[in-house]
Amino acid sequence: MGLFLALRNAGCWIETAMNVELVNVFTHQGSGGNPCPVVCHADGMSDAEMQSVARKNGHESGFVLTSDSGDFDWRFRYWVPNHEMEMCGHATVGALWLLSKKNALSSEHVRINTLSGAVSGFVYTETDGTSSIEITQPAGTVRALSKNAREALLRVLQIDESDLLDIPVQNAVTSRVKTLIPVRDVQRLKDIQPDFSKIEALRREIGSTGLYPYAQHEGADQLFDARQFPRSSGYPEDAATGIAATALTFDLINNGMVEHSSRLIRFMQGRAMGSLSEIHVRPGFAGDRVIGCTVGGAVTQA
Repeated sequence: MGLFLALRNAGCWIETAMNVELVNVFTHQGSGGNPCPVVCHADGMSDAEMQSVARKNGHESGFVLTSDSGDFDWRFRYWVPNHEMEMCGHATVGALWLLSKKNALSSEHVRINTLSGAVSGFVYTETDGTSSIEITQPAGTVRALSKNAREALLRVLQIDESDLLDIPVQNAVTSRVKTLIPVRDVQRLKDIQPDFSKIEALRREIGSTGLYPYAQHEGADQLFDARQFPRSSGYPEDAATGIAATALTFDLINNGMVEHSSRLIRFMQGRAMGSLSEIHVRPGFAGDRVIGCTVGGAVTQA
């Protein structure tokens, strides 16, 4: 009986694995981006099977399920090798891109249920027939960290106070809390070599899901570089992190580093990894009050 169950489960896994499609999300000029395995028909998959997809591929993975509520078109789940995530921006963008490619969307506006709450997706068909995807994120909240936390971050990132701008280190959140570290220039950012053995303990101490140092491009308006060192996800650095870019957007607005408008902000990530990615964030305003944002970027089939 045990052998029969093992064979049946193995067969189920093989069938499921054949449905995994790999996309690169937030690519820059057709390359780079964040690799993302997606299962577009994940109904019936167990937690263990979803986690196995993430472990096998070594990346954040997205799973599309039939909605169990009339308020939503789909239900999305997200896994990294070590645990389930509440929300993943690039997996959401990549999954919508695949669904659009398969003509599986009934509307250009898609309502998605995630563990972090409701997300709207907008799918635009370009003149060349390709799809452009944006998803919504709520207005971010920002909180400055203590002097002791700032000093601890410096030690873990193995940089000096002179490497930082004279503005606060912040925890900011749209869907997930990110720690935002303002570095003076792009080269200093690229040169950071963290003590990875200490990141997880510090992340827990300051209540963050990832350290996100960033730098503004000199002479370039609304353009920033960033790096993400995530929580215990099974890999040390992330090539493109849409949710972190949205959190940073509200920090930049608060610190007057971008226009107080809906003008597009571009974030380059993955430069130090040799996988340059490009994330687009557009803040949304009601009068002078920022009420949320959209995040999107280019997608390619891997």
